[in-house]
Amino acid sequence: MDPNLFTPIDDLSKIHQDLRIKFNTRSTLPIPWRQHQLLQLARMFQDNDESFANALYQDMGRPALEAYTCEITGTISRCITVAQTLPEWATARDLTAGVAPPFQAWAPTVYKAPKGVALVIVPWNYPIILATLPLIGVIASGCCCVLKLSEISPHCSKLFADLMPRYLDADAYHVVLGAVPEAARLLEFKWDHIFYTGNATIARIVAAAAAKHLTPLTLELGGKCPVILDPTYDLDIAAKRIMQGKCSNAGQICVSPDYLVVPTNDASAVVAAFHRAYRSFFPEDGGALSSSSFSRIVATAQFRRLVFLLDKTKGSIVMGGRYDASTLQMEPTLITDVAEDDVLLSDEIFGPILPLVLVPSMDAAIDFVNTRDHPLVLYVFTDDAKIKERMKSETTSGSLVFNATVLQMGVNEVPYGGVGISGYGRNNVPFVQDELTYIRGSIDIPASLEPHIEPLYPPYTEKAQVLLNGGVLIPESSPGVGLKKA
Repeated sequence: MDPNLFTPIDDLSKIHQDLRIKFNTRSTLPIPWRQHQLLQLARMFQDNDESFANALYQDMGRPALEAYTCEITGTISRCITVAQTLPEWATARDLTAGVAPPFQAWAPTVYKAPKGVALVIVPWNYPIILATLPLIGVIASGCCCVLKLSEISPHCSKLFADLMPRYLDADAYHVVLGAVPEAARLLEFKWDHIFYTGNATIARIVAAAAAKHLTPLTLELGGKCPVILDPTYDLDIAAKRIMQGKCSNAGQICVSPDYLVVPTNDASAVVAAFHRAYRSFFPEDGGALSSSSFSRIVATAQFRRLVFLLDKTKGSIVMGGRYDASTLQMEPTLITDVAEDDVLLSDEIFGPILPLVLVPSMDAAIDFVNTRDHPLVLYVFTDDAKIKERMKSETTSGSLVFNATVLQMGVNEVPYGGVGISGYGRNNVPFVQDELTYIRGSIDIPASLEPHIEPLYPPYTEKAQVLLNGGVLIPESSPGVGLKKA
C-alpha cells in the first residue's frame, strides 16, 4: 500500500479521543440505532459487491465464488441476522425465579453492557469477514471502535476506508490505514477491548500492550490445525474435503488443515486419493497454476517463505510442488516421509503445502496431536462412533470438526476460537457480541424491606447471628454417583 494513504500518526490520538467522546454520549446504545448501523453495513457490501470482489482479486487472486461465499454474502447475511435478533439478545434477564426467596424482592437482574471503545486489528488474508465480524460485535454491543486494516491487502483496505464513512456513523467507527508504526501507536492508548486476529508472535506484543492498561482481549491466532484420517473412512471423500479446505485462499486461512496424520504403514491409497481429487479440482493442462479457481500467495515475502519450506523439508513431494515466482502462485502440494522434527511441522504453514505423517495406530495419532500446542481446530475423518468419542474426551482444540474442513466457519451458531496458544475468546455471531459486552448485575432493594436489612447494622446481636447464618445442609455425594438425590 502507498504510505501516502496511511492515516497520519499524529491524528491517531485525536481519533481515539473522539471515539471516547462519542461513546460517552451513549448515542450508540438505542437498539433501533444499532439495527440501522448493522443494516447499513449490509448495504455497503450489497451496493458495492463487485468492487469488493475485484479488490479481493487484486490483492490475492481470490476467485469470485470464494469472494462471495466466504466473505461478501456471509457478511451481509450476518448483519441481517444480528439486526433481527438484537432485541432478544440485548434483553435484560430477570433472575427472580432462580434466587433464594429472601432475595426475590430485590429485583435481581443481569444485562449486557457495552465495554466502550474497542481496537480491532484486522489481518490481510480474509480482510472483509475478519474486519466485519468484530465490527458487527462492536455495533451490536453499542460500542465504538477503530478498525486497523492491513497494508498487505491494500485494495480491500482502501475500499473499506473510502466506503465506511458513507454508510456508517463516522463518529462511532473509524478506519485506520497503516503498517507497524501505526499499529504500535494505537496500542499505546487505553482501550476498553482489543480484538486481534493474526499470529502468536504479534499477539504477544498486543497482549503486553493491553496488560499495561488491564485491557481485555480477544485473540484469534490459528496455529497448526491437524487432520486425523481414519484409514477405513472413504478416502476419496476425505481427500476432496481436505483439499477443499487446503485450497481455500491457497491455504492462507487460520483454520486451514495444516498437516495430515494417518494411522497406517502404507500411504499409497491416501496419496492416490489426493491425486484423484487434484485432477478433479484442476483438470486444466497446467493444473492449479492455470486455474481461475485457485488463489495466489498474497505477497513476495509470504511466497518466499513457502518456497523456503519446500526447499528445506526432508520429506518427499508426491503431488504438486510446482510454483511460479512471477505470479506468486504455488499449487497444492502433498509431502510424505515427514519426520517429527521436519521444518513443515514447526510453525504454521499458511499456504498450500500439506505434510502427511504416518503413525502406527489411532492411539499414536492422538498422542501426536496432543504433544503439540493446542490447535484452533482439530479435523477428524471417521465414521466410527468410538473414535469420535475419543476425540471429544482425549484431545484439546478450539473446535472439533468431523468429516469436513473449514466449512464450520459458515455456521453462525457454532463459535470458533482458540485455546492456549491458538488464542482465546470466541468469534461468530452472536458470540462476538458477547466479547464486546460484559454482564452487569443489578439489584434494587425497596425501602419497605428495611426490617429485613436492619439485622446487618451494628451493633451485632446474637439474634441477628442466628437469623442470618442458620445451618446449611450439604447434600450427600460420592465419586461414582455425584450428588445423591434426596
